Amino acid sequence: MPNIDYIKLDQFLKQTQAVGTGGQAKLMIQDGEVRVNGETEVRRGRKLVTGDRVELEGQSWLVNLADLV
Repeated sequence: MPNIDYIKLDQFLKQTQAVGTGGQAKLMIQDGEVRVNGETEVRRGRKLVTGDRVELEGQSWLVNLADLV
């Protein structure tokens, strides 16, 4: 099982099914709708690590890379 150090923000949104497509993730990130650790994040390639908190449309996810492999 590969050990991953991070996941990109757009990939995380797709994997958690917060968005339906990568294109949708890209637009929501670019439009400033996504927050990481309380800060608006507009880079879809933002590297998330375990412990980061992602917020979108009133929902919140805690990143745990161990759950994503």
